[in-house]
Amino acid sequence: MTHLRIFCCKEHVELALDVLVDETEDVPLLKTVDNYEELSTNCEYCNETAIYLVENK
Repeated sequence: MTHLRIFCCKEHVELALDVLVDETEDVPLLKTVDNYEELSTNCEYCNETAIYLVENK
């Protein structure tokens, strides 16, 4: 199984969840981006700062 990680902003969190389910057919995990993540991580769909990490198990 491929591990998929999508960083996203609040506006694109639903899109990221849908993409993960479509690509992996697995239950997504939704986490907030913590301080240990790169502070300059941007949303993969726009240029806003990412506040969520959507990934599969």
